[in-house]
Amino acid sequence: MDRQTPMLVIGVGNWYRSDDAVGLVVARKLRAMNLPGILVKEENGEGVALMEAWQGKEQVIIVDAASSGSRPGTVHTLDADSTTIPSAFFHYSSHAFSVAESIELARALQQLPSQLIVYGIEGKNFAAGVGLSTEVEHASDAVIRQIIDQILISIPE
Repeated sequence: MDRQTPMLVIGVGNWYRSDDAVGLVVARKLRAMNLPGILVKEENGEGVALMEAWQGKEQVIIVDAASSGSRPGTVHTLDADSTTIPSAFFHYSSHAFSVAESIELARALQQLPSQLIVYGIEGKNFAAGVGLSTEVEHASDAVIRQIIDQILISIPE
């Protein structure tokens, strides 16, 4: 992995829809750690803004709430280089053009970063409100550890 440019982590979500905020929570926790070689952004999930956020970046991680019917707190790790991102996973976006659609459009336009990993954390509660469910909070901590491990592996000796 080329580490000339920092790895970009994009946390996606809405603070006022309970578990939908998980990407933003992960982003804020990572930012507070002030890790070298990482740039952290927060986005609301609007597709064009996501594409603009990763423009010019080689290594990108997106963290968002998912809703696939799996057990709450399940972490789905999707490699956009080798997998089509299922739009049904991310249908809680407040925009019609969400994470999955922005990735697939970028793929069609050949504007995907060299490496794009999506962590979808299965939500439990997407109703109006603030705060994560216990299952999603635990999963967010696990994803943070995975991201830190990925950063440490990619740092040249």
